[in-house]
Amino acid sequence: MISFNTYLIVYICIYLTSFALYIAIERINVHYLKKCGHKTPMAFEGIIDENELQKIGRYTVDNVRFKLFQTSISKIIFLYIILSGILPWLAQSLSRMNFLIAGLIFFAVIGLLEVLMGLPFDYYHSFVLEDKYGFNTKTLKIWLADLVKSMLVLIILGTCLLSAILLLVRYAGQSWWIWAWIIFSLFQLVMTILYPTVIAPLFNRFTSLEDSELKDRIKQLAKTEGLAIEGIYQMDASRRTRHTNAYFSGMGKAKRIVLFDSLIRSHGQDEILAILAHEIGHLKKNHIKKQFIIVSVVSLFLFFLASKLLTWDVMYDSFGFSSTPCYVGLFLVGILWGPVNFFISPIGMAISRKFEREADFYSLGILKTAKPLSIALKKMAKENLSNLNPHPLYVFFNYSHPPLLKRIEYLEAREP
Repeated sequence: MISFNTYLIVYICIYLTSFALYIAIERINVHYLKKCGHKTPMAFEGIIDENELQKIGRYTVDNVRFKLFQTSISKIIFLYIILSGILPWLAQSLSRMNFLIAGLIFFAVIGLLEVLMGLPFDYYHSFVLEDKYGFNTKTLKIWLADLVKSMLVLIILGTCLLSAILLLVRYAGQSWWIWAWIIFSLFQLVMTILYPTVIAPLFNRFTSLEDSELKDRIKQLAKTEGLAIEGIYQMDASRRTRHTNAYFSGMGKAKRIVLFDSLIRSHGQDEILAILAHEIGHLKKNHIKKQFIIVSVVSLFLFFLASKLLTWDVMYDSFGFSSTPCYVGLFLVGILWGPVNFFISPIGMAISRKFEREADFYSLGILKTAKPLSIALKKMAKENLSNLNPHPLYVFFNYSHPPLLKRIEYLEAREP
């Protein structure tokens, strides 16, 4: 039976407040776009005309409406589930099982419900919204195959990590949270190594870069900056989308450069080199290591918090649980973190934007010119229908990169 005590009331207030603020920020952003998005910024003149600017506006508004609808439905269903007594009934049904099996089933049921709720939205986003603006290139067969493979990867990895944490909670005593944090951190490191070589190839085909001249120029750039690169690959991203991108992946000597085939087709060599110089900036400025440290510190605090809350009967009673199995406690700590994270996420976004600016400046320092990166960003804005006029409050909460217009302005201002 759900007990509406002070704890639960505070949680619901925080949950609903974060939800209301999310809706308000999205609507403010749309209003700001409609007010300020009628004229092409000077930096994009000759790149984006009035028709394309209107298309960007429509795409942004359609995406916001879709996200608002999806988030509203998801939030309402989630609140119903945690207040209806379904989860206490599920935990009670599993009470006679081995605690590890019970914990895995408990989280599997919740995960399955989440996947089922998300399927219609994912389908609509790919085959209606993205298709409407010419981005979607995936077939139903590819969509279904990706779904099955994603589920299998999630089940395998999730089972391993969750099993380790549950066993530590059960048998490692009061210091379990330290060992769980160590396991979690090692898991992150292993995933960084395995993702580019084992997981990513399950979804996309990676082949050696075909353009030999571009490959030689990239190798020379990496050598000049003292980077050992395992390989330079092009990815068949165009089988799924027309969005463009490029990235570094892996660690140590396993670092690899990956270019979307759509990026190769639409950008010149100098622009691609500028994009990669930006990515090299992340490596040389140790942004990946710094982000890992930040995540590690936050996760250490969360595991410590979990160690204190798992023995707090009030938390279980508030959500209707008559017993206190550790897997239920981990779930309740997780849902507590969700709305709280909304309010502190701007800190992470601000740090990320700072890193992106540093990487932009590093690219400028390597190439001695801002022009190639500036042109590349303008083209990517056009290709991806990026909002050129986001509201500052929306940027504060949601942008891991500085707005494109700001990036281009401060790059061009520093052009030698």
